[in-house]
Amino acid sequence: QVQLVESGGGLVQAGDSLRLSCAASGRTFSSLAMGWFRQAPGKEREFVAAITRSGGATYYADSMKGRVTISRDNAKNTVYLQMNSLKPEDTAVYYCAATMVLLSSSNYRKREIYGNWGQGTQVTVSS
Repeated sequence: QVQLVESGGGLVQAGDSLRLSCAASGRTFSSLAMGWFRQAPGKEREFVAAITRSGGATYYADSMKGRVTISRDNAKNTVYLQMNSLKPEDTAVYYCAATMVLLSSSNYRKREIYGNWGQGTQVTVSS
């Protein structure tokens, strides 16, 4: 079983930046592909970004492409989400997720392939 702990959320103003972190334990980190999702009040959880096991490929939601960067440090068992030019509509709980499934262009945004989830970290962007 994989344990995931997110951190780095908070209250920021529109235009600010935040870097979220997700520390993983319980399984060899380099065997896991990682993703970030978010859920705003009253809305479904949606895909934000994903990264393959080696970090060689990344995937992004169209709504955030150009404003976010996902990266990983396999030596630190940590995945990051750098978010820039934040907007009020980015306000949500951000979740880290892990999967043993090999990511591809056909599956990376599907919640059901991610078998492990963190507890989430709140990001609030004020206007």
